[in-house]
Amino acid sequence: MGYFPKWRPASGATVLPDEKLPTAAALPMSVQHLLAMSGSTILAPLIMGFDPNVAVFFSGIGTLLFFIVTGGRVPSYLGSSFAFIAVIMAATGFAGGGANPNIAVALGGIVVAGLIYALIGLVVMAIGSGWVERLMPPAVTGAIGVAIGLNLAPVAVGQLAGSHAHLSIALTTVLAMAAISVYGTQATRRVAVLLALIFGYLLVLVFGNGLGLVPGIDFSAIAAAPWFGLPQFTAPVFEWQAISLIAPVAIVLVAENLGHIKALGAITGQNMDRYIGRGFLGDGLATMLAGSGGGTGVTTYAENIGVMAMTKVYSTLIFPMAAVIAILLGLSPKFGAILQTIPAPVLAGLAVSVFGLIASAMARIWVDNKVDFSDPRNLFTVGVALIFGGGDFTVEIAGFALGGIGTSTFAALFLYQVLGIRRRDPRPVPARNG
Repeated sequence: MGYFPKWRPASGATVLPDEKLPTAAALPMSVQHLLAMSGSTILAPLIMGFDPNVAVFFSGIGTLLFFIVTGGRVPSYLGSSFAFIAVIMAATGFAGGGANPNIAVALGGIVVAGLIYALIGLVVMAIGSGWVERLMPPAVTGAIGVAIGLNLAPVAVGQLAGSHAHLSIALTTVLAMAAISVYGTQATRRVAVLLALIFGYLLVLVFGNGLGLVPGIDFSAIAAAPWFGLPQFTAPVFEWQAISLIAPVAIVLVAENLGHIKALGAITGQNMDRYIGRGFLGDGLATMLAGSGGGTGVTTYAENIGVMAMTKVYSTLIFPMAAVIAILLGLSPKFGAILQTIPAPVLAGLAVSVFGLIASAMARIWVDNKVDFSDPRNLFTVGVALIFGGGDFTVEIAGFALGGIGTSTFAALFLYQVLGIRRRDPRPVPARNG
């Protein structure tokens, strides 16, 4: 078997990872995948004060790198990871709104997180992934994920502050995203963030530019921006305090990608466990590359799994095509100028929606895996992790500050393992008949 599969023409309604569609059919499919992750990939850098053009550019580059490292055998698109938002805003002291003046130190942390992630991938490639699943069972990964969402709650609430008109548009945007997610078709639910963003944008055009009730949108920067040009890259700066805050996110990325690859195996009917190490390595290298030039850390996207499950098209060749389109968009300053006009109340509403979904979606890990909360081991592990993360418990050791996400992560990992030492199974022994 070669490094890359020999893609054969698709012959049925289901298109497997090692099959290919005609270009005329593959191109719109790649655009659909790009749209599925675009709302989140654009929103994350805007919330953190990063340049969304650079983030979109590196999402394309990272997806191509992931495709090469995995040998074109894992259908995935890499977009901006929300797991970085809380720690980056803490590390840079950024409260939201406009450009983040301390991006460079955040990038150093992103690079180190990517390096840890890539090293974990190499270890998994050498000895398998069983140790990862033992170290990070569903009780632990769910706790860390929910803690990230709770840690972001003050950021989201802070962005709601403003006039009554600002608050009204923000909450209407929340309601729009909720309505699309609940009542929309399967296709529209996949792009709920994007559609809610467009809805909020139109609201500001009507009530701001039209009626003057809120600040209107200034389109002068769009007119002045050229159609093509290189993004504004930024070099990383490595500071230990920022690294100690951001690097633990590597644990969350491992959990995300592990779940992603296992889900792909389930929906395609092909066991992809042998590619878990390659997936970690590819995602880690892509995160390092993004951090080295001003992009956000990247991860695989559940939205893309949803598109694949809906269309039954799993061909890995779809994703390099989507990546090339993203790179071209990243090379358009005019596209970036359009993104920068997204109004503050719309971003505030999307932040409330998305941060809440981070917490609730991660809680679903417990439900799907039937985590037993009558077991004190799970109960204490999750409880302490949530308090540390939601309360942003920070520990300073020898001049290094470990923020709420870091303390929550290490508390969950440590408690779960320590509370399992020489422990008998808490489940009752079934009574014998006779």
